[in-house]
Formats: sequence, structure tokens, C-alpha cells
Amino acid sequence: MTDRFRVRDASDLQEAIAWAAAESVPWEIVGRGTKRRLGRPVEAARMLDLGALSGITLYEPDELVLRAGSGTPIEDIEAALAREGQHLAFEPPDFSALFGAGGAGTLGGLVAGNLSGSRRPMAGSLRDHLLGVEAVSGRGEVFKAGGRVMKNVTGYDIPRLMAGSFGTLAVATEITLKVLPRPEATTTLMLGGIATAVALPLLRDLAASAEEPTGLAHLPQSIASEIVGLQSLGSKGDVTVVRIEGTTIGVADRLARVMARCRQHDQRTEVAELPTDAAKHVWRELGGGAPFAAESFRGWDVWRLSVVPSESPAVAARLMAQGGCALYFDWAGGLIWFGHSPRRGLHEAVRGALVAHGGGHATLFRASNDTRRQVPVFQPQPDALAALSRRIKQAFDPRGVLNPGRMYAGV
Repeated sequence: MTDRFRVRDASDLQEAIAWAAAESVPWEIVGRGTKRRLGRPVEAARMLDLGALSGITLYEPDELVLRAGSGTPIEDIEAALAREGQHLAFEPPDFSALFGAGGAGTLGGLVAGNLSGSRRPMAGSLRDHLLGVEAVSGRGEVFKAGGRVMKNVTGYDIPRLMAGSFGTLAVATEITLKVLPRPEATTTLMLGGIATAVALPLLRDLAASAEEPTGLAHLPQSIASEIVGLQSLGSKGDVTVVRIEGTTIGVADRLARVMARCRQHDQRTEVAELPTDAAKHVWRELGGGAPFAAESFRGWDVWRLSVVPSESPAVAARLMAQGGCALYFDWAGGLIWFGHSPRRGLHEAVRGALVAHGGGHATLFRASNDTRRQVPVFQPQPDALAALSRRIKQAFDPRGVLNPGRMYAGV
């Protein structure tokens, strides 16, 4: 049974990590614990709970800056921003359905994973919106990095370095983010009856167009049938969804041009505008891999693959040839969510598909503990990059007391 220590404040956290470094006792770092199944199982018997480091400590809407404790629930931050007509433009994904967890998690967990949703290719990743952090390194040393504005840096850009480090370098106590005004108008189109071979070139065409869509996804029938927001409109067959945002007048004009482009690709395209609430639900489910939470996919391994968009059809065809699997496309085809019934050795086929078609990155997002111990969960690093990662880890956490093994075995 894991020993759990709930820190009361930043001073508590610093003392706990300093003790761990002195005694070489590793900690598993958690907020709400909603993403414990993402990454390899942590090689630690003690858990450091950051849930008390919660609350918005600075919010200046006119300056587009927000600072909050790392244990602050994401929904609290989104609610505060919504009251001022603002949002987190990178669209924080909610993996609660995929992992069977309660709630969308905390700000610290979001930053640790550098996690972004369907708007990421257009708005940038979380890392691009991260201004500063206050944290405790694995040495037990408190440090601050960054600030309240974007600026050029020399040496390590530590806030960006921590984004995506999964708590293996330092533990954030406070995080400062850039926020942006929420679009005045948002419209999501549902395009029915477009085959994948036609839909993916259409999405790439729209992504490169002046219409600047902020959401481009394609769902084969097996996935579309699992999304409530699409079921309610009686969708059948494959479904393509396109989101347009901006001023009310601008969205109306661009919407007409998008429809015209769609019909150029396929004259038989069925077009419907999703109601606002249904559209929000659809994008939340797509960004968080929620279709694979359905009963028909229970127990399946789930991957998140970043690919060259033009190579997406070939990668998908190679994956589907494995049998017993399903997938859908986001980011205009640049992101593939892929699920399959558990089978030994298929991880090699997944990564082999990327190597054969332009490269990319494959993350095993959901699997059993045994599988996550045996299979490289994150994309294996080239030797030079792996050596650099080890040196950075040594600089921040020489005793290996923060989330050991979370990203790579023995690290």
C-alpha cells in the first residue's frame, strides 16, 4: 500500500523533497491523480499529494495573465476565465472518461504533460502559453523561472523544459499562464457521408486556407457512433467536423466559403450545424480520447500518434490492417487516436507505421500496468537526445526522487 503525504503549502513540499533527496527515498507526485495511468508506473512506494496547493493567486484580465497553484482544478480556472470572456486557447483536454477518473485534473498535471486539445495546431501547445513557474527541484531547492510576459532567454528555458517532463525534474508550486479573449462566435459544422480518403485531403486544404478553422477532425463510423453530440443528430457513416471561430460577421462569411470548399471535394456532402452545447461536448470528447471509453472498447490499449498530416491516410491504413482496432483523426489528420485489443508486440507495428511514413511520435496513452512496464510508453529517444535528457535529469534531480521511471525505465 502506498504511503500518502499531503503537503499543506510550498514550505511543506520543499521539506518533503529535501528529506527525500537526503535519504534517497523516491516520491510519486500527484494532484488529483487523474493521470496516474498516463506514462509508466512510477517506481516509488510514497505519494506526495499537492491537492492543497490550490487557488488562483493572481488574475489580471486586462494584462491577459493568470497565476494559480499547481493543485488548482482546471474547471476552477476555466470558470474564472469564462466570467471575464477569456479562455485557455490551447484547449485543455479532459481525459477523465478515458481513464475513468473524476474531473479533468489540475493545472500542475496539465503542465507536467504539456497537454493540449483539438485547437493545438492553430493556437499552439500549452508550452507556448506558459509564462513562468515557481517550483522545487529534486535537490529540494526552491526556484522561480520566467515571469508575466514572453521574452527571449539564454540557456535553459525552464518553464518550457518542465512542460512535458511529467514531474521528473521539479515539482511546480505556482504556474503563470498567458490567457486570451474567448471568440465572439463559434460554429461547428458536421459533414456526413465523406469517406476518409476524401475527408483527410479536405481537412488539409481547410487547414491551409484563409478560413483559419480552429478544429478539424474526421471520425469513421465506429467512433462517430460513440459520441453523444453526433448521435443526437442521427448521424450515420463517417463524420467530419469543422470549427470556425471569430467575430459574428466574420464567422458567417467564412462558414459559407467552408461549405463551398467541402462541396468541391464531394458534391454529396451532408452539412449540418451543431448546436452550441452539442459542439462543446463533441470537441471535449475528441480532445480527450473519450470515444475509447465506450463499452465496446473496454480493455483496449489506446495510442495517441503525432504524424505528418499528408502521410496520415497511409499510416491509418497500415494500422487498420492489424485487425481488431479503431481510430479517428484530429489536427487535420496530424493526430491519430488509435485503439486496439491488447496483443503482445503490436507496439512495434505502431511505431513501425510511423517510421515507414515520414516519422512522428507515438505515446501509449492507456494500457494495463504490466503493458506499461514492458512497452516504451513514450517515443524512444535518439541516443544524443537521450544523453541530453539524462544530463538535465541529473542537474535537477540527481538522486532520482521525483517520479522515477515515469517516462523511461531506470530514469
